[in-house]
Order: sequence, then C-alpha cells, then structure tokens
Amino acid sequence: MAARGGRGLVPLLAFLGVMAYSLSMAVVTPALPLLQRGLHTTPSGAAWALTAMTLSAAVATPVVGRLGDLYGPRRVLLVVLAVATAGMVVAAVAGSLPVMLAGRALGGIGGGVFPLAYTIIRDVFPPERTASAIGLMSSMLGLGGAVSWCLAGPIIDLLGWRWLLWVPVIGLLPGLPAAWWLVPASPPRAAARVDWWGAALFAAWLVAALTALTQGMDWGWTSPGVLGLLLLAAALACVWLRVESRVREPLVDLRLMRRRGVWTANAASLLSGYALMAGGLLFPLLVQLPERGGFGFGGTATEAALLQLPASAGMTAAGLSAGLLHRWIGSRAVLGAGAVLTGAGYAFVAVQSEAMWQLYAGGLARGVGLGLAYAAVANLVVLEVPAGETGVATGINTLVRTVGASLGTQVSAVIVAASVTAGQPTRPGFAAGFAVSSAVMAGVAVLALLAPRRPARRTGTRAEREPAQAVR
Repeated sequence: MAARGGRGLVPLLAFLGVMAYSLSMAVVTPALPLLQRGLHTTPSGAAWALTAMTLSAAVATPVVGRLGDLYGPRRVLLVVLAVATAGMVVAAVAGSLPVMLAGRALGGIGGGVFPLAYTIIRDVFPPERTASAIGLMSSMLGLGGAVSWCLAGPIIDLLGWRWLLWVPVIGLLPGLPAAWWLVPASPPRAAARVDWWGAALFAAWLVAALTALTQGMDWGWTSPGVLGLLLLAAALACVWLRVESRVREPLVDLRLMRRRGVWTANAASLLSGYALMAGGLLFPLLVQLPERGGFGFGGTATEAALLQLPASAGMTAAGLSAGLLHRWIGSRAVLGAGAVLTGAGYAFVAVQSEAMWQLYAGGLARGVGLGLAYAAVANLVVLEVPAGETGVATGINTLVRTVGASLGTQVSAVIVAASVTAGQPTRPGFAAGFAVSSAVMAGVAVLALLAPRRPARRTGTRAEREPAQAVR
C-alpha cells in the first residue's frame, strides 16, 4: 500500500533523518573547548561527549538494522527517532558531564537511521532509482559534518554553544509525525526472534575495541588500559563468533558476511572511512597551523571550515550521480573510479601543499571520490543480500566505516605527532599522512577489482524482489 502522504516524500524523510543524525554526531566537535569550560571538566572529559555517541552508534547501528529486518523499518524507525531525539534534548540541557554523556549515548542510537533508511529505499523505490537514492544517502554523513562546521561559528558567537546542540533536535522533531504518516508498514517475519545474547556479546567486544582505538593517543598505545581492552575485545569477539555460528537466527549471518560482494564492500568501507577522517584531521590542522618557515597557513577555524565546503558539495554531487553511473557501468567500476580520484587528490597534496588553492583542489578530488566510493559500497551490499537482510547488512557496513574513521583519525594524528619539531608539526609529517591516505585508497581500487561482476541494471520488478507491503 502506498504511504498515506505519498511515496515520493518517504525518501525526503529518510534523507532528513540521516542529515539530522550526521549533524548531531559532528556538531559537538567545534564546541568542545566551550563545552569543557561550561561543564567544568577536562579536555579528555569533554572529548567523551563525542566518544560516547560514537560508541553508542557503533553498537546500535547493526542491532537496529536487524530489528528493522525482523519487525519492519517503520516501527523501528519511530522508536529510534523518539529515543535519539530525547537523548539530544538531554544533552542540550545537561548541567553536568555525566548527564551530557548519557544524553549523547542515547542520541547515538540514532545511528540506526542509516540501515533503516536503506531498507526503506529498497522497499519504496523502483529498481532503476534505488542506486541514486542510496548514493545520496551515503553522502549525507560528510555533508552533515560540513554544515555543522559552517553553523558553529555564527551560532556560538550569537547564541552560545548550547544552541549548537539544539540544531539536530530541530531537524529530528518533525521526523516522528512524518515517519508515522509517510513510511509504509511492512509485515514482520514469521516467528521472528532477536539474538539478544549475540547482541550483548557484540556490544561488549565492540565497545572494548573502539574505546581502545579512541583513547590510544591519550592513554598510550602500549599502556595496560589499551592493551587490556584489546585483549578483552579479542576474547569476547571469539566467544561472539562461536555463538553466532550456532544460533538459528543470529544477529549477523556470518555466511552472508563471507560473500565476495559483501566482504569486499565492507573492506572498502573500512579503508574509505579511514580516508574520510584522515582528511578531516589533516586539512583543518594544516590550515590552522601557525606559519613558520614557509609552512602552515595560520588560518582561522572558519577558514578551515570553508575548505571543507567544496569537498562536501562534491561528495553530495557524486552521490547523486553515482546512481546514473551505476546503471551505465556498474557499482564495481564506480568504486574503482572513486578510489582512484580520492587517491590522486591525496597524492597531489602530499607533494603540493604550499598554497590554499592546492588544498582546495586536492580536497575537492577527495570529496568527489569518496562520494562515489561510499555510494558504490552501499549499492554493492544492497545488491548482494536478500531483502530480509538489508538492514543488518548495511548496518554492519556502516559500522565498519565508523571503525575505519576512528583509525583514520588516530593513525593520522600519530603520523603528524611523530614529525613535531620545536613544538610544531612539520611538512614531512603532513606529507606522510596524505601519502598513507593515498595508499589506503589504492587498496580500495584493488578491492574494486575483486568485487564480483554483475549487470549494471537490476532486473525484475519490485514486486518480484520484495514481499508485499502490509496494508495499514
């Protein structure tokens, strides 16, 4: 049955939900120094406002995707939007750090909008338009980050840092009635069950691993805390794999994850996430680095944010065009083209970074390339898995990208820190950071060659691909 308000508005709702979540994830970063003073905490305490949401989203995304597969995306989307909105309100009014972290952790559950949005798109769109919609959806994360940086300065200066936390709330509040009215219901699977033991073990090892990654710089990579968390994560992951291989309806179907189209797409997402956040650290840091000896630009935070705008616009445009390219040449070729373009952009700034126009040129190539790569990996996963597994498969893909993003930030920071001389990073450190990102995208190009060949255009009608929608 068509949604009451018309199917044409359903994708818009999904785009707005993903955009609002992306804003909520990125909006804290420019406000961290003010948040630290406002909540009377330490720099590491303030950083946990970002870490808490990242960890929560990483755990929630595949679990929510699985629940959407079992009970229908509409029902689960309503719950996710309600919980995420409530969490963001709590964070916005928090008077202490623990309350702020609790609100941010609840807000992280909003990460589940990604797999739910992919499932809704697959349900609602005809085959010839699915790839374009998925491409646009995949570009929202980068766009949300850029918008948050552009809004940060004026809002903080005119209204104060707390108002910055209300921005995603304003974006999400209309989502609840809109989702209730627009998103069509779908029947739950017969005798559907949730693998709660698998979900608990998955959350445990993932939180341990991501905490080690995000705190490695502060605690020290060889510290007992980091090493202990990594060992704990490895042990829990082994137990989780054993449980998932034995239950009838696992949280993650490991056989599905071993399909060539899925594992190549997930590996490409890991490396692409690295490339996205490596640039998110290196470009602003280089722009704001005090000029010394012909290196560094001494720019402001606003100038660093403006540098991200062309890349974000290119990422969005590439996501839109990826659907058309998918029909012409297939997502395998789109992934390869995105990897080559991103790698070329990073290689260029690795050797040419003396002028701002060079950073703009390299950043634009990075943005367009990553827009193509993100859209391609999402399409490869959706094409490979059965309709009933779309949510969990795309949730795992989003999770893997989050892990890659954490690695990109941490590894790039280590590379730059190793080059510090007289208290300031030097040109070789940035060149090495950009060069590593270029090499990472070369790995994505290899994965594109390993991805399975398939016809560029999917065949069959939507009715043949999907179960009939339930009548509300």
